[in-house]
Amino acid sequence: MYVLIGGAGMTGLGLAQQLLKVGHTVAIIDADPLACRFAREKIGVMAFEGSAVSTAVLLEAGIKQANAVVAALRDDALNLALITLSRSYGLSHIVVRMRDREFMEAYRLAGASHIISTIDLAVASMANAIEYPQIESMMHFEHGQVEVLKLPVPGDCKVAGRTVAQIAQDPRFPTGSLIIGYQCHACANLEIPNGNTVLESGSTILVVTRPELVHQMIDYLGIRASHLPTLEVSHPNL
Repeated sequence: MYVLIGGAGMTGLGLAQQLLKVGHTVAIIDADPLACRFAREKIGVMAFEGSAVSTAVLLEAGIKQANAVVAALRDDALNLALITLSRSYGLSHIVVRMRDREFMEAYRLAGASHIISTIDLAVASMANAIEYPQIESMMHFEHGQVEVLKLPVPGDCKVAGRTVAQIAQDPRFPTGSLIIGYQCHACANLEIPNGNTVLESGSTILVVTRPELVHQMIDYLGIRASHLPTLEVSHPNL
């Protein structure tokens, strides 16, 4: 897939690096020559210097051959213009990074296929970290009707040493919840577990549940905030 990214900020560069790793062809457009140079030399993607809302620059970057466009420019008005131009070239797969929620409806009307609010994501992540310190990460789906939790399995956790089938048959396990992922250690690949998968001490699991069952799930597993890894911060001598 050829992906064209408007904006070589932290979001644009980070996304380009990730897409490159999974085998996509990526190009970035940015008005900053230093950002373009960094994209070429450090990230290893094509970079076109100029305005991402210039038809000449877009054509030079190959927008007619692109399969997807990402609008990650410095403000929403420019992103909106990039979406409109991309649609005019027949593109339907357009992802936009939204800064101001006031642009939500405008983005929808312009034809963005995916609208990502980085502020909302950051706020939700911080709120979850405060409200649920026992959970390593948490994602919302279907407008908050479903939660996916990433949870540690320490040695004294109630599920350590038990199979997925045994856990699912336990009447105390929250009804309707599922264990959908298993990682035996931090460097291992994430696996899809079956009923015979044993949850070993030191592993990590992904659990799908409903928002009202999050506390029940934490209580059932017996996971405490003290089980989570702590970040050591060094203080250099001043």
